[in-house]
Amino acid sequence: MDLKSTHSSPILVDSAPMNNSRLGLRSALLPYSPNSSIFSSSLILNLARRRAGTLDDVQATLFDSMISSSPAHNKLSRELSSDTMLGDIDVAYLNWLLKYPSALASFDQIENSAKGKRIALFSDYDGTLSPIVDNPDRAFMSNAMRATVQNVAKHFPTAIISGRSREKVYEFVGLTELYYAGSHGMDIMCPVQADCSGNKGCVRSTDEQGKEVNLFQPAREFLPLINEVFNSLVEVMKNIAGTKVENNKFCVSVHYRNVDQDKWGTVGQYVHDILKQHPRLKLTHGRKVLEIRPVLSWDKGKALEFLLESLGLSNCDDVLPIYVGDDRTDEDAFKVLREGNRGFGILVSSAPKESSAFYSLRDPSEVMEFLKTLVMWKEKSSSTP
Repeated sequence: MDLKSTHSSPILVDSAPMNNSRLGLRSALLPYSPNSSIFSSSLILNLARRRAGTLDDVQATLFDSMISSSPAHNKLSRELSSDTMLGDIDVAYLNWLLKYPSALASFDQIENSAKGKRIALFSDYDGTLSPIVDNPDRAFMSNAMRATVQNVAKHFPTAIISGRSREKVYEFVGLTELYYAGSHGMDIMCPVQADCSGNKGCVRSTDEQGKEVNLFQPAREFLPLINEVFNSLVEVMKNIAGTKVENNKFCVSVHYRNVDQDKWGTVGQYVHDILKQHPRLKLTHGRKVLEIRPVLSWDKGKALEFLLESLGLSNCDDVLPIYVGDDRTDEDAFKVLREGNRGFGILVSSAPKESSAFYSLRDPSEVMEFLKTLVMWKEKSSSTP
């Protein structure tokens, strides 16, 4: 697999502006072509040239995007759970549910679609299997959730695709029954039955138990650059209380959840000042996190397809993939399933927002209930003659 990147373009680009905002950064949703192979000989992402704006423009666009990607989920959840009266927020959420119905309330529909098919389950980690917490190093999943996910893996092929490093996610989850993809799918450990020897970035390795596996890392050449940027960000963010810079191996995350909002623009400016020196990297947004990633046409949607291919579940009419996630980066996987009419995306959110998902769940507790329901259905259908 020939992995290339461009050196000729500035980092601030946006070929498809989002939500009519002044966002001057490329969206996390990269173009996906259902006719293209996931093992394409090129993963080139061509960046369009853009005239550099003023310092105030840069700060404003960064700040706007940071605000839009950081909804007040906790506050909204408290208001939605109040028994006092239905307010505007309640009405908006109930109307939103008409477009993205609850996967629990609509489980009969999912069950009907799954009849005669093999389900493959894919999930994000933070905000999906574990709650969003102030300290990202303490995003532990509950023992109940761990037991539920382990039970799911006994019945269905199960994988976690996270923006965290693959090693960090495994440390949090600790289940050997799962498949893991870290760095937004740029670090995938998959079965040796998949033949990816002809693809650059794929090597034979061993997992934590010493079992032979294939390790696919399409952004391996970026490791020195990622480490350099990580060290630079750690240094400059020392000046802003509450920031957390995380090295996720093939991407760097700058968390600003604990930063005073009047300092968010400064956080964004520091990130921009460093990124403008490295046109091979791009900036994407998550929930109160800025993420620096290689300029490659690779995302969670491509990782989903890669895993399906690796597990021997690609191009099968009897396979129903389900992807559960809460973040903007999960939209790439939702989009793949929707455009190919291949499965269901389930958005985890307590706040109304546009998505390519089919269904919704409010929070990790509902995710756990959905997973339990899925297992109960499987056990019941398997015992029925």
